[in-house]
Amino acid sequence: MEFSEVVRRRRMVRNYDPDRPVPADVRERILENGLHAPSGGFSQGWAFLTLEGDDRERYWAIAGAEVDEKYVEWITGLRRAPLLILAFAHKDAYLDRYTEPDKGWTDRDESRWTAPYWYVDTGMAVLLMLQTVVDEGLGACFFGPPADKVGKLNQEFGVPAGFDLIGLLSVGYRAPDKRSPSLRRGRRGMADVVHRGHWGRHDV
Repeated sequence: MEFSEVVRRRRMVRNYDPDRPVPADVRERILENGLHAPSGGFSQGWAFLTLEGDDRERYWAIAGAEVDEKYVEWITGLRRAPLLILAFAHKDAYLDRYTEPDKGWTDRDESRWTAPYWYVDTGMAVLLMLQTVVDEGLGACFFGPPADKVGKLNQEFGVPAGFDLIGLLSVGYRAPDKRSPSLRRGRRGMADVVHRGHWGRHDV
């Protein structure tokens, strides 16, 4: 598939065929491509947890428990995805990396960072995975569990301290799905978001 087509076809898929598992070779390509994301100082401060079969059910037993009806309805199709990929950012990998001799900082002061690159870079890895999913002819959705479930999820799956869950991908073969009502907002155009030479100047 041409790259421009991958970009155009990428969307969040919220319903899957539960009877078609993600082939192992496809799963590994999705993960491998994610590892080619850029990262500050080549820190690569990310980690990914894959859940399939019974492990996937362990996730939903926690994330889907004692939630409101609207959330239950929203995750109905997501629960059919045969593969979940949880994405974690590891801040310490960056703070430690930039105290090494070739970077020259002498402390781990977070105020030196213009943005939390541990989250930015993990997000870019996730985007590469999303694009790979499209290229493989599958669907995916990036979302997060209820915030109050994260501690229980980390405990259940043995996630060590210092790794922040930024969200997860549901991955599988698409099933009939309805478009998100949020799409009615419309896509913002370049004239709305691209400033040229000075803020507020949009003409080419």
